[in-house]
Amino acid sequence: MFRTKRSGLVRRLWRSRAPGEVDGEADPRAHGTGGCCMGKAAKIAKTSAVSGGSEAELKTLTHSVLKKLKEKQLEVLLQAVESKGGARSSCLLLSGKMDSKLGQHTFSFPLLLCKVFRWPDLRHSSELKRLMCCESYGKSNPELICCNPYHLSRLCELESPPPPYSRYPMDFLKPHADSPDSVPSSTETGGTNYLALGGLSDSLVMREPGDHSYWCVVAYWEEKTRVGRLYSVQEPSLDIFYDLPQGNGFCLGQLNSDNKSQLVQKVRSKIGYGIQLTKELDGVWVNNRSSYPIFIKSATLDNPDSRTLLVHKVFPGFSIKAFDYEKAYSLQRPNDHEFMQQPWTGFTVQISFVKGWGQCYTRQFISSCPCWLEVIFNNR
Repeated sequence: MFRTKRSGLVRRLWRSRAPGEVDGEADPRAHGTGGCCMGKAAKIAKTSAVSGGSEAELKTLTHSVLKKLKEKQLEVLLQAVESKGGARSSCLLLSGKMDSKLGQHTFSFPLLLCKVFRWPDLRHSSELKRLMCCESYGKSNPELICCNPYHLSRLCELESPPPPYSRYPMDFLKPHADSPDSVPSSTETGGTNYLALGGLSDSLVMREPGDHSYWCVVAYWEEKTRVGRLYSVQEPSLDIFYDLPQGNGFCLGQLNSDNKSQLVQKVRSKIGYGIQLTKELDGVWVNNRSSYPIFIKSATLDNPDSRTLLVHKVFPGFSIKAFDYEKAYSLQRPNDHEFMQQPWTGFTVQISFVKGWGQCYTRQFISSCPCWLEVIFNNR
């Protein structure tokens, strides 16, 4: 009869859990699986025959964990869960030595809460990557560990060999010079529009040769037209989004676009929370924060000996290391004139929202995709 605020928070949290598993397999609504490409970790998890425990067991275990949280911590967790990570939330620090048993598996508190509120098919902590915003980022075996499920993302592991989403012959990759106020035009072949790396020293974002004040610049495109100016990035982490409750970064929704295509407008509205671009010690990571897949092409995701580029699909909530500096420098072969003339030699990454391109789709080139990004890295 007399319900406490605490019990109300717990009930709201349980109602906000992710769609559950069906007959031992994850409900595909939980992480948007489907299509002709799936990350290795997701495919293993989806086809796993090991039971993760019943709904009743999961509810009992979850409630026992939530009882360990203070009222303010419950409010923080609820804010993160109900906003699906759109609101900035604090860390939920609990003992890193406490594990829980569910079915045949033992789960740490972070793993359990990620399973309950984000990915019901989750099995192992090795499938997770902690985000830089978290206090537990980069710490090994801490006494207290953050259990906020939106301070973690899921690792997108590449299949070996990866599926042939698209392959780009070298002839289609033609660089275009970028004058201070110009917008590069499309190639007649329908190939991808590139900003020539050598020309960036004369653009608005470059102060002088050797300038290290930024580590990359971002261009936003709608089909064959670049919208807005280049966005230079100095901070280690950048949110690129259309609409984010507490967004601070590159807001695509504020750019003036003359494109009246219904498809472009529809896809633009689906960008939502977009992506998070983060420069870390081992490279640059892209975290898909939207509710739809993104598609990425990067030379450092491919075999170094390959003469073609592959496009990789990244599902909502998943992260991928889209750029590797060490691999990028190794791709610069001084004796290969043709290779050196191409801007994809390790310093450009392309990302399409919602719509893919290549063999699985009617679009053969990213310049046919409604909304996409070009990220050019500062290699000086």
